[in-house]
Amino acid sequence: MQKDIQTLYREKIIPKMVNDFGYKNIEQVPKIIKISVNRGLGDASKNSKELDASLKEIAIITGQQPSINLARKSVAGFKIRDGMAVGGSVTLRKGQMYNFLNKLVNIVLPRIRDFRGINPNGFDGRGNYNLGLTEQLMFPEISYDDVTILRGLDISIVTTAQTDEEAFALLKEFGMPFKSS
Repeated sequence: MQKDIQTLYREKIIPKMVNDFGYKNIEQVPKIIKISVNRGLGDASKNSKELDASLKEIAIITGQQPSINLARKSVAGFKIRDGMAVGGSVTLRKGQMYNFLNKLVNIVLPRIRDFRGINPNGFDGRGNYNLGLTEQLMFPEISYDDVTILRGLDISIVTTAQTDEEAFALLKEFGMPFKSS
């Protein structure tokens, strides 16, 4: 799978982007650097079993052990103390990143109920795309019986694109199903 997406990038996407944007060198063509997957735990920060289950789900989905994010400050309104576990995150690069992107585009997003495409407004102005999923059951590795609470995931795709238009074109070529405006 990884070879297929990298071959697609080299043989189809780079020439098309050079043609569309008029790059003088193929090194100017944007590429995906990393994909970050994270999840805030909310109430589960007080329950160690929910924390372990949530981290295990992220590990199963991404194929990589997540790091635990700790609170930097105490916030009385949210009943959070300094050093308390508040989330988990994974940064995917190279082969695992391409495998995850392939799975996201071809398997996970089409499994969303009433799916009409992802929002093209998720770009941050610097060529990076952010996407939020509402539940983990879209991933084929997650069994419905093992899930106690539906929790979402945040996915950030970081590219070398200078503008949102370049990043949009790059992700569109990789097969991201953007909603037509």
